[in-house]
Amino acid sequence: MEGNVLIVGLGLIGGSIALSIKEAHQAAHIIGIDVSHRSLEAGITLGIIDEIGESLIIDAKRADLIIFCCPVKETEELLKHLPKLKLKPDVLVTDTGSTKGSIMEVAKNLQASGIHFIGGHPMAGSHKSGITAAKRMLFENAYYLLTPSETTDPKQLKQLKQWLIGTKAKFLTLSPCEHDQITGMLSHLPHIVASALVNQTRRFTEKHSAAFRLAAGGFRDITRIASSDPRMWTDISLSNRLVLKEQLTHWRDHMNEALLMIEKADGKALYHFFDQAKEFRDSLPVHEGGAIPAFYDLFVDVPDMPGIISEVTGFLAEEEISLINIKILETREDINGILQITFQNEEDRQKAKDCIAKRSNYPCHFE
Repeated sequence: MEGNVLIVGLGLIGGSIALSIKEAHQAAHIIGIDVSHRSLEAGITLGIIDEIGESLIIDAKRADLIIFCCPVKETEELLKHLPKLKLKPDVLVTDTGSTKGSIMEVAKNLQASGIHFIGGHPMAGSHKSGITAAKRMLFENAYYLLTPSETTDPKQLKQLKQWLIGTKAKFLTLSPCEHDQITGMLSHLPHIVASALVNQTRRFTEKHSAAFRLAAGGFRDITRIASSDPRMWTDISLSNRLVLKEQLTHWRDHMNEALLMIEKADGKALYHFFDQAKEFRDSLPVHEGGAIPAFYDLFVDVPDMPGIISEVTGFLAEEEISLINIKILETREDINGILQITFQNEEDRQKAKDCIAKRSNYPCHFE
């Protein structure tokens, strides 16, 4: 496909989508708009975009495809400008927001003006942010949720998928309501719960200072989503507040039930509580993307001796296997240490395990 693609918001998501479009559609001309001139300059330097745009008002008129990669509330405000502009009659407009209900409501005014809007939500991310973290394969095998309106022409939906084919994502079409219910349960609620647990622990460590160091192991891992961008999650929580209000009410009720079991020392009920959770959790898909990006961790048992980290990372470097994070689990007290190495995807993790096993006798294991 060929034409002008306008990316509004040139961060990790916008940059990665631009790279995937350039890979699949070499005749496409990518224009970037962002409030940060530094991001735009980096986009040009890194070859992510072809042109720095002037403004939405000027550059939207030239576009065949417009993708808003901004926070939800910002996207809603920007969408309101489009009906006032003289756009191409067949222009496609989409977004990448984590909630869809309010955006689709605003988009009704676009449909009334003859502008084709299809909601979008690529369910992938990274521990890094910004244009310099953009990757062409960020969305590979991840779910890319699409929320067309009731009046969307199937041909337009097919055309949008064709534009985005370079993401190599798995497209799934949902209604805006179903999208917000599902992502609220599987992504938004867990982020709130993790943040609440971390904040409770922060207050706890003020009285029990030893807990701070002990939290470096498993606790830090199970709450890692609490390290997400506070601005983004404030925006998401407000955009999906009705769904979250309902789900947080259910969560509170379930916590009250757990509290009652413990107060009554009801071992049978507690066993059932934990057993049900274990059975369902163990049945969940292992190697598929989901609402929260998967963490591809490899745990390596290594001797506690100088130079061990550089030795292991040297193995990986020689076989050109990229890692995105590495740390030592400090709660171990035996003669061996544990290196926790995080990779971008399952393929890199498996390559790393094979590489280390081939070059050393250090045991490697997954979760």
